[in-house]
Amino acid sequence: MRKNLVSSAAAALALGLALTACGSGSDSGAGGGDDTLVVGATPVPAGEVLAYVKDNLAADAGLTLEIKEFTDYVLPNTALQEGSLDANLYQNEPYLDDFNEAKGTDLVPVVKAYLPPMGVYSKRVADVADLADGATVAVPNDTTNEGRALKLLAAEGIITLKDGAGADASPADVAENPRNLRFKELEPAQLPRSLDDVDAAVINNNFAQDAGLNPAKDAVLLESAENNPYANLLAVKRGNEDDPRVEKLADLLTSADVRKFIEDKYQGSVLPVTAG
Repeated sequence: MRKNLVSSAAAALALGLALTACGSGSDSGAGGGDDTLVVGATPVPAGEVLAYVKDNLAADAGLTLEIKEFTDYVLPNTALQEGSLDANLYQNEPYLDDFNEAKGTDLVPVVKAYLPPMGVYSKRVADVADLADGATVAVPNDTTNEGRALKLLAAEGIITLKDGAGADASPADVAENPRNLRFKELEPAQLPRSLDDVDAAVINNNFAQDAGLNPAKDAVLLESAENNPYANLLAVKRGNEDDPRVEKLADLLTSADVRKFIEDKYQGSVLPVTAG
């Protein structure tokens, strides 16, 4: 069953302490009494990019950075709205817009940092065109990522979506399905584990990499960076866009150093979207 963004918020909040890492001092960040900028992120690639900034660039820029890692998509925004984070890095703008609408939050983008392309993965076919009649394809069950997954399949001609189907497209918006694909809606974090049970799964980049998949090598279909609206961005609560610490981090995330780090480390599995 497809889920709205609000459906798992309570459970995520209960798990908050277990899902954070990389420091938790009570005197640091998010109003804790010093100049530390506390940034929430999913581990890969956002956490790795931020760790590179923290270890190599932040001190020279006069920035003290604390990273808190989360393994879901709800709590980083909830924590940002409530003030236990100063910023986060993990989501794209369509997701942020949908979250704000669903939750009544007031979060805004600051700068786009990189594109983690969504991909189709399979243990049963080497090409998405080889999916058999009646194949089962697992897709994310949150509104934005499910629409993104279906648009990826539609761009390859595997399905056709109804005219006007937007970022919130669901299986109900499939107009033509010549392979009679069956869509299995799952929590995004569960998708890599579903590969033994389905013919293919459309998986977000961070969860693919967390599971040891290499998007550039293992995906049977991968998003293109061209005209792609799903670049991950640094976000803050409205009113904090001009915080000098946030501005410093935004500059570092769009620097030539970070661009080179992304290119060298991810080898096409994550794509920089800005140049320094």
